[in-house]
Amino acid sequence: MMKADSFSVPPSHRWRVLAAGVAANAAFSVAFSGIPMTAVLMRTSYRLDNQTLGLVLGLMGLGIAVSELPWGLLTDRWGDRPVLLTGLGATAAALLAMATLAAPSAQQVPGLGWLGAGLLLVGLLGGSVNGASGRAVMGWFAEGERGFAMSIRQTAVPLGGAIGALLLPAVALRFGFAAMYGLLATSCALSALLAWAWVHEPPPASPRAPAAAAAVEARADGPLRDARVWRLVAGIGILCAPQFAVLSFGTVFLHDFGHAGLATIAAAMTAVQVGAMAMRVWSGRWTDRRKNRPAYLRACSLSSVLLFAALAALAWGGDAAAGTSPALRVLLIGLLAASGICVSAWHGVAYTELATLSGAARAGTALGMANTSVFLVCFVTPLSIPHLLAVQGWPLVWLAAACCAGVALPLLAATAGPAHPAGRAQAKASNAALSRST
Repeated sequence: MMKADSFSVPPSHRWRVLAAGVAANAAFSVAFSGIPMTAVLMRTSYRLDNQTLGLVLGLMGLGIAVSELPWGLLTDRWGDRPVLLTGLGATAAALLAMATLAAPSAQQVPGLGWLGAGLLLVGLLGGSVNGASGRAVMGWFAEGERGFAMSIRQTAVPLGGAIGALLLPAVALRFGFAAMYGLLATSCALSALLAWAWVHEPPPASPRAPAAAAAVEARADGPLRDARVWRLVAGIGILCAPQFAVLSFGTVFLHDFGHAGLATIAAAMTAVQVGAMAMRVWSGRWTDRRKNRPAYLRACSLSSVLLFAALAALAWGGDAAAGTSPALRVLLIGLLAASGICVSAWHGVAYTELATLSGAARAGTALGMANTSVFLVCFVTPLSIPHLLAVQGWPLVWLAAACCAGVALPLLAATAGPAHPAGRAQAKASNAALSRST
């Protein structure tokens, strides 16, 4: 393993590490968040109904959910660099295989098994980027700037989603799904090059015995045994349900219910991603200064409850007029965008709080736990939406989203600070070492 103390580390190197982490997450997010933006085209090109579309869109999330915790454990054992290089390279290879075997053409439509297996494999391999890049941030940045740095890293998800919303539908429509999968493979390969160039292990926290003892204790009493970590993990996962409802079926809602065109839909979903990106950066800096992460998380949950309840009420009352009233269409788009931004704004703050609870040395495991929870919800959400639609239509979908945000509200109340004395000692030593090195 290449260590940062084996070569001269300039003060700015931590920002290069962050940039590589953002690139890795953004490259995978273009695939994960962007492919659902082609849902309307996918439904036509692959000849799917809504139930099968929901299953297909959920499989990538299932792959991520299954692999997140193993990737997180491997990251804590091997380090960030090997996991990022392995995961990104293998994801690029899987996407190239999809371009060859799972892309529809004028001559034939591939079987559902090829599409489903390809998306599942992309999720299994791409899940590597989440815990590894998050652990790198926790290792290279001190406590006073971790929330800001982690929030910048988390902007990669809406950044990738915005790129995907703008680019992938146009590429799939004009050049086909094979070109789209090839483009995604290229972005993963390029981000692997940045990880190879910039991501290394941070300077050692301290050579003194207390830090070494703290690390031993942290290994013996890790986040898997901490109830507060599990509580926050559950809250993070549940609050992602309304977010994934917007990301997976927001385009279908605007097309089928709002009768919006593809250009309007792409603009609306891009606005959601850009707004979420800006809010994540602002919230990271704001909570670093005010040290109020749990309160901010609860405020986001409550605001999401109110916004999705309003969207449900609007969908209930506007069903008949949605296709004929331009004013109602604008209101629907605006409220959907506001709901999507609000329910996406908190990720960097939540992941910083979680990594702080677990201690930086075990952040890979803790973030793997959270991402397992998140992507299990990602798998279940698009599977559930078609059934809710069959029962009561879009009002029930958005009401269920509001209920999920309400359930998450009491769970996001974990106390700030490392979960045990080992984590506190380790964080203190790490912050001191980083201050000396930068």
